[in-house]
Amino acid sequence: MKVLIVKVSALGDIVHALPVLAHLHAVHPDIVVDWLVESSFAPLLKNHPLLRKVVHLDTRGWRRQGSMAAIKGSWMVGRQLREEDYDVVLDLQGNSKTGLFTWLSGAPKRYGFDRSQAREWLNTLTTNCKVHIPPECHHITSRYLQIARNAFPGEADVPLCGPLSVQAEAEQAVSAMLEEMSVTPGEFIVAHYGTTWETKLWPLDHWLELTRALVLEQGHQLVLTWGNDLERYAAERMADACQGRAVIWPRGTLQELVALLAAARLVIGADTGPVHIAAAVGTPTVSIFRVTDSQRNGPPGNRHIRLQAAMDCSPCLRKSCDLDRECGQSVTVSSVKDAVAKLIRLQ
Repeated sequence: MKVLIVKVSALGDIVHALPVLAHLHAVHPDIVVDWLVESSFAPLLKNHPLLRKVVHLDTRGWRRQGSMAAIKGSWMVGRQLREEDYDVVLDLQGNSKTGLFTWLSGAPKRYGFDRSQAREWLNTLTTNCKVHIPPECHHITSRYLQIARNAFPGEADVPLCGPLSVQAEAEQAVSAMLEEMSVTPGEFIVAHYGTTWETKLWPLDHWLELTRALVLEQGHQLVLTWGNDLERYAAERMADACQGRAVIWPRGTLQELVALLAAARLVIGADTGPVHIAAAVGTPTVSIFRVTDSQRNGPPGNRHIRLQAAMDCSPCLRKSCDLDRECGQSVTVSSVKDAVAKLIRLQ
């Protein structure tokens, strides 16, 4: 039995879909699973023990080269998928783009969301096994597992986080960098300011107050991660607030980020990929949710604390809002400090 998982982006969503791998192998031990993903996220899945192969998309690169490059690239990937002769495709994305590749695969059974749940209705034209998601499947991972269980029924005790493995080479590189920076593995906290939407961000002045307290008052080792210029600026401001006693992590590979988060004592961030990666590798997290739903997207379990904005309209899924400042401030610094202290006491 050969299966293709179609979940091409984004970083956190891919992590949320990882438990599908555990279910498939639990109920069908001889199954062969491949994964279609955007090239920028492919390193996350590289050498995953439950995957045979990772198939790359480069839609961003194709778009830069023009429409003909996009058509050619899509056709070549489609031909590659068809040559694999998959028995089943699980489209966990539910948009038009992934629907195209689900259809191009030529698999006789193509599972996806029904029209009430698909992100774009055109996707439903490309699947022939449409799955209804009941209200009790609120968490995003439960939604993905519902599709997998429809395709491959069976009882399996599958956690809602991971599995995600740390690559040995990345682990060695991170260990060496931590030693060079005088940071003790298993004893440091990671703080990640950034996220994809502006309305998901926690105010920078809150971050400055929090990190200053963690380092100068409580004596924690702190590592600051970043992925773009805005996040780098925020990390520099936080390092200054900590009087230079926090480490700004160099922007390395995605696999090195996984290894760093696995080595941390605790990770703090918004609804963002690094928080979800941390949960998948077993590191406790404190996550701050504003416009998105902590009950739907947050890391589950008692080793993770999810803080939701104290606004009647939250979660609203808005990417801009006149109440943005008020919403951000509704998650207080003291509530995050209390959450950090609680998780540390549990360790």
